[in-house]
Amino acid sequence: MPVWDDLVGQERVAAQLDAAARDADTLVTATTERTPPPEASKMTHAWLFTGPPGSGRSTAARAFAAALQCVSPDRALGGAPGCGFCDGCHTSLIGTHADVEVVRTDLLSIGVKETRDLVRRAQLSPAGGRWQVIVLEDADRLTEGAGNVLLKAVEEPASRTVWLLCAPSLEDVLPTIRSRCRHLTLRTPPVDAVADVLVRRDGIEPQVAAAAARATQGHIGRARRLATDERARARRAAVLKMPLRVEEIGGCLKAAQELIDAAAEDAKQVADEVDGKETEELKAALGAQAGGRMPRGTAGAMKELEDRQKRRKTRTQRDSLDLALIDLTGFYRDVLALQLGSRVALANVELRDTLERVARGSSPEATLRRVEAIAACREALDRNVAPLLAVEAMAVALRAG
Repeated sequence: MPVWDDLVGQERVAAQLDAAARDADTLVTATTERTPPPEASKMTHAWLFTGPPGSGRSTAARAFAAALQCVSPDRALGGAPGCGFCDGCHTSLIGTHADVEVVRTDLLSIGVKETRDLVRRAQLSPAGGRWQVIVLEDADRLTEGAGNVLLKAVEEPASRTVWLLCAPSLEDVLPTIRSRCRHLTLRTPPVDAVADVLVRRDGIEPQVAAAAARATQGHIGRARRLATDERARARRAAVLKMPLRVEEIGGCLKAAQELIDAAAEDAKQVADEVDGKETEELKAALGAQAGGRMPRGTAGAMKELEDRQKRRKTRTQRDSLDLALIDLTGFYRDVLALQLGSRVALANVELRDTLERVARGSSPEATLRRVEAIAACREALDRNVAPLLAVEAMAVALRAG
């Protein structure tokens, strides 16, 4: 199965990457055999993948990294790189290839220190693969200082190094960096395509896959989680009851608190699964003695780990809350579709009675104001406004309409 099969609904992008991978293969072969490289090449040293959440930015970057490392013997017979079966493709896709570095963060930002480590790695020649590939999945989370550090590496790359940056939009990346990258824009995958891949690749029942894809409106990752995680379905159902609970001020405040508590519970679950293991591994690495006593001089390392875990917990809570607000936006989008008599498919078909009740009780103008209130809440959370205050303000705005 070619690596491009994982790019759901992105035929145009897959074709561009396939052409670039072919030229990259030719460039490496020409260098090895000391023959002149092709004059016009679709390959370049820095790429920027943009697209809405769930479009598959990181999936496209990983697939391209695998194609660049492909060592299939079929290439000598005219086959395209990116077979999906050879050692180069397989290890790149599962994250164990020595020359493919995938960087993602569960923190709020990527700092200068981490970026400098990446830049140093980018100057190395491939250890055994055909290219040195750096996949930066959260390029939009680079601090300004980190972006300036990265700029130098993108301006003057090593001859066999490729940078693959992922971000929601071009505006999320420094202009000086994006001007030195080749841009690839991904679209939101069609709902039917997402349902198909859930059935084909994850073995999910067709009815469940279709419902999850429709509810998430083409977001592949969220659709998979919704189809496989009972807790995610229960939390989403609770969020979608909020429009009926904001008829009084008391209900607004209670619903807001429950939304915050659910996000905090998500963050706690992640912390319980990861933090304890990380702490024990670090203690063992630092030579902790029986009884838990730590050697001298290790307090700083433990404090750094605790700070990182705290920042990750904050990021997880915000991400969980943001997903709830996206689901709420989808609810009012369906309400607006009913009010305007639109033929667009509803994301929440199973809640049609509730949607019609809310639609009859308000006007399209009020629904638009409610959607704007949710967007304002998301923006406030991005500006580090206290989550409870932001959600309470949104809940009151939903009541007012």
